[in-house]
Amino acid sequence: QVQLVESGGGLVQAGGSLRLSCAASGRTFRSWAMGWFRQAPGKEREFVAAISRSGDNKDYADSVKGRFTISRDSAENAVYLQMNSLKPEDTAVYYCAAVFGTITATFRGATSYDYWGQGTQVTVSS
Repeated sequence: QVQLVESGGGLVQAGGSLRLSCAASGRTFRSWAMGWFRQAPGKEREFVAAISRSGDNKDYADSVKGRFTISRDSAENAVYLQMNSLKPEDTAVYYCAAVFGTITATFRGATSYDYWGQGTQVTVSS
């Protein structure tokens, strides 16, 4: 069982930055590939970024590539999403998710993930 708790959301002006954190419980954090997703009002949940168990492989949605960076800290049992150059269209509830995977795998599909956090709101004003 894995419990995930996101934090770091808030209100920011366009062009600003936020760093989201996702704290994971349990001693098997190294066994889990991690992902970030977001869901805006009236829209489906969409993939944002993913990182492999090893942390060596990362994947990003085209809409955030070059602006967002995913990272993980196994000592802290945490995964992070650094978001720079934020745009109003980045406004959404952001969720982190975990899936048991191979050392190098990343996952884009929401249905691939076994555990989800409760989400943190990110609002970008124009």
